[in-house]
Parts: sequence; structure tokens; C-alpha cells
Amino acid sequence: DGSLHEVTPVQLIVQMLEAVRDRSSIDTADLDDVILGCVAPVGEQGTDIARLAVLTAGFAESVPGVQINRFCASGLEATNMAIAKVMSGEAELAIAGGVESMSRVPMGADGGAWASDPSVAYATYFAPQGIGADVIATKFGFSRDDVDAYAVESQKRAAAVWKDGRFKKSIVPVKDVIGQTLLDHDEHMRPETTMQSLAALKPSFASMGEEMPGFDTIALLRYPELEKVNHVHHAGNSSGIVDGAAAVLVGSKAMGEKYGLKPRAKMRAMASVGSEPLIMLTGPESIADKLLKKSGMSKGDIDLWELNEAFAS
Repeated sequence: DGSLHEVTPVQLIVQMLEAVRDRSSIDTADLDDVILGCVAPVGEQGTDIARLAVLTAGFAESVPGVQINRFCASGLEATNMAIAKVMSGEAELAIAGGVESMSRVPMGADGGAWASDPSVAYATYFAPQGIGADVIATKFGFSRDDVDAYAVESQKRAAAVWKDGRFKKSIVPVKDVIGQTLLDHDEHMRPETTMQSLAALKPSFASMGEEMPGFDTIALLRYPELEKVNHVHHAGNSSGIVDGAAAVLVGSKAMGEKYGLKPRAKMRAMASVGSEPLIMLTGPESIADKLLKKSGMSKGDIDLWELNEAFAS
């Protein structure tokens, strides 16, 4: 029931591709690739949505497109691939990004062996992501008040930056088939959130953890040092079910000079890492550590961190 539920995934990303082309005034024939992350590449997001979007956007037919899936890091991985292509000389100009319409292609629609094949689930201690988030809170001692306070602060910060207009140049209004704007802001902000309002919400993952099939039991097999799982996450301190798309232009210095484009950033290094699959959400810590070491930097060299994660813990 979100504002973008009537927009197909292809149209979501097409509007972003058109915006990149028009803002940068590029000849799309110069594009060497379009790389898009998509976590559920089935149904309306199926086949190769990047190539379909390229054609639907009216780009040059010579522009290829590829869809990749690295779960929650898919859009970042698409960007890393575009950067790597430019660094290696394979590409001079590429568009990277991602698209997901969770209204039209529900979470889990792509199936997969992780949850459905007992031999795979057993070997990886499979549990839903919310259980992993609650295990993190339990293992590292984050209380319900801790995660709720973090969520309240996050909402306040989101409202502040939108009020300041810090995202104005980055946001493209999504339009319907007759050109009317459907959405031009982050729909999921709840700046009125308080500790009191969050306290009224029931934990979202307690029943699936404590009742059959009893994912808490699986979690305790993996982490026997825990006496029980403390369920602290709910709708108010977890990420929402949303629709969206994003695109970024990546290119060589020579290609930027050709079009008179001012660089927004210089890409120095990229890295990937796997994390323990039951809790899985600790990846941002280990990947930041790996990347800083690879770059010869420390966390003190970074002025501003932005963390996007599914749960407050």
C-alpha cells in the first residue's frame, strides 16, 4: 500500500536511468555497461532487468546490462563491479545501481535452498534475519531500551537531513504513466516516534523463535553460551518493506572531462566479505575493518559514516 506500489520494477529503474542520462547529458552509446543489483530477480523483476531497463529507457542498443544478487549488498556490489571495470580499463563509462519492488515481488518470492533444503538449512543454522538481529542484541547486551533509543535517534536524524534539503540533488521524483508525481521523498520516516510509542509495540520475532519450528532453539545450538534469546525488535526499530531504485554514473577521468562533469567522489578501494550466516548482520563491521586495512586508513580518517542496516541492534 505504499505510494509506489503501482509502478513496475522496470519503470522504477528506467526513471533513474533517464535522470542520469539527462542530468549528465551523456551520449548513451558511450556507456560500456549498466549493472543493477536485484535481490528477487523473478516475476516482474525476472530475466535480466538491467538490459530490459536499458532498452525501455531508449538507450543505445549497444549498451549491455547485467543483474546481480549479493543479498542486501547487491547495489553496492553492482557499483563495485562498475568501478572495477573502469579501474581495469574494460570500461570507460558505466551506470550502477539497484532496484527492488517489494510491493509487487514479495520478499522470498525467489525461493531458494537456504530455507527449503534441510541439508543446507542445517549446515548454516538457518533462521530468519529478525532472529539473527535478536541474537545480536542478546549476545552483545543490547536491551529493548537500547535499540528503541537508537531507532528514535535515527528517525530524528532522518527528519533533520530531509528538512535541511541535503538530499535534494540526489532524489528523483517517481512519476506515474501520465507524468504525475507519485513520490518525491522518503516515505518511511516517522519523526514523531518516541520511546513511549515504541514501547507499545510487541516484538515481531518472538513467536517464530519460541514456537514451532522454534528458531530460538537453532540459534542456541549455534550460540550455546546464551541462556535464551531476548526478542527486542519490532516494526518500530526494524527496516520497512519499501520500493525503490537508484543509479550512479561511474567513469574514467578522461570520460568525465569529455562531458565536463564534476567528480562527486574518487573511488579508492572496494572489498567484500562473508559473515556468520545465522546472525549475518555483523558484516558492516568486518567489511569496514577489511577495507580500511586494504586502503592503509583508520576509522579516524573518515569524517562521516552512513550505516544502512535492517535492525537497530
